[in-house]
Amino acid sequence: MSRLVSKLSPLIHKSSRSVRSFSSSTTGPCVSIGSIMEPSPDGGNLGQVLLFNIPDFKLVRADKTYPNELYDSQLVGASHGWGFFTNRTDRSLLISDYLNPHASKSQPKMIPLPFVTPMYSGQTEVVCNVAMSCPPPDQEDDQEDWVVGIKFLGRQLSLCRPRCDLRWTNILTPFESWDSSKLMYSKKDQKFNLLAPGGNYLCSWDPNFKEDKKPKFHELVLHNLPNLPRSQWKRLDSYCREDHWVESPSGECFLVKWYSEYTPKGYEASTVCVMVFREEDTQAGRKNMRHTDDIGDLCIFISKGEDFCVKASSFPGLHPNSVFLNGRLFATLNMSNDTFGCYEYPQGTPEKVPYSPYWLPPFSP
Repeated sequence: MSRLVSKLSPLIHKSSRSVRSFSSSTTGPCVSIGSIMEPSPDGGNLGQVLLFNIPDFKLVRADKTYPNELYDSQLVGASHGWGFFTNRTDRSLLISDYLNPHASKSQPKMIPLPFVTPMYSGQTEVVCNVAMSCPPPDQEDDQEDWVVGIKFLGRQLSLCRPRCDLRWTNILTPFESWDSSKLMYSKKDQKFNLLAPGGNYLCSWDPNFKEDKKPKFHELVLHNLPNLPRSQWKRLDSYCREDHWVESPSGECFLVKWYSEYTPKGYEASTVCVMVFREEDTQAGRKNMRHTDDIGDLCIFISKGEDFCVKASSFPGLHPNSVFLNGRLFATLNMSNDTFGCYEYPQGTPEKVPYSPYWLPPFSP
């Protein structure tokens, strides 16, 4: 989208048929609304995962045994559909497929991670986001290719191979990375990527991080910038902005700039601006990025988790050439007709919903 939103569609309203029990069909992309826990008459705890399935606007309920390991824990990140949880008491970390409605109901997988120690100029209390090179492999498979990264508020980046390493490898990034800097893993390049503040450079780390902690820098050169009045550019400069680096299933890369205005009442939906730049080529360390309003059959999902793309044609109900936002606003932007709409949670959603700004990719049986 090359300008401020010109058409603000009404909220996506609740419907009387907006709740469905979990089925064996593909679920997602979706949003984790939360989970319900109650004591079981046989001991232990019964749980129910609540997901907002975006393609059909319905609430999905999946019954589970609530793991003791998740008691007094909070969700701090998501990658490949796996949740990263931290214990509020001892700050321990673990990865679980508990949010996956197709995973085991009685024994969800729980993978503990090593304790994270802060660097001399860092902190580990606030997580910006997480990324993984791939979903956790089965125990009998090769573990070397599975690498986990956590970007903390500030300069600390921590990487490890969970079933191989006893401790994290801490890296001091060359810049202060605030909440708007997102870590992602490129399957095409086999690198962990992190946008520098301002979105003008992309820093990359090799999964063999123990051998070389120094990042490689790529300058991002923007072409075909939107033809906006100077007053509008000045206005955008005063907005909050997030920069996201996203990779499609085919390996296409996009830079997404999300602008939003903050007012005393919160973020203003009517002034949202999203710009998408497609990578054209890389020459001498420079990535040429061209602005586009057409990403074809793709849908881009932007959140506090690891961003991803899906093909709209694979998931009936999704509109192609759209960007889905979750964080400052919970909304979708259709770039084909410049329409923007905010979501309401479907009927059956609890009155109090925890802040969970994470898109989850499609889950299949």
